[in-house]
Amino acid sequence: MTTKLTLTINDAVIVNAKKYAKSKGKSLSDLVENYLKSLTGKDKSKKTISHKVLALMGQLDLPKDFDYKKERNKALLNKYK
Repeated sequence: MTTKLTLTINDAVIVNAKKYAKSKGKSLSDLVENYLKSLTGKDKSKKTISHKVLALMGQLDLPKDFDYKKERNKALLNKYK
């Protein structure tokens, strides 16, 4: 069941939030609902993987002994030298 909710929010915040929602292919209502779920911990049952990550899965063959933490640390050290 869904229920209509009226919120009072600064106009500039609404404009920016609508732009953000559109860029993510979501409605502003979806964003607010998901945010409230994350705050209240009610969204624990459903962990979803974004479609962008799903599209990348299986695209790279790594050795069985690949240590991503070690590689990430090396990349960060190089980045901030």
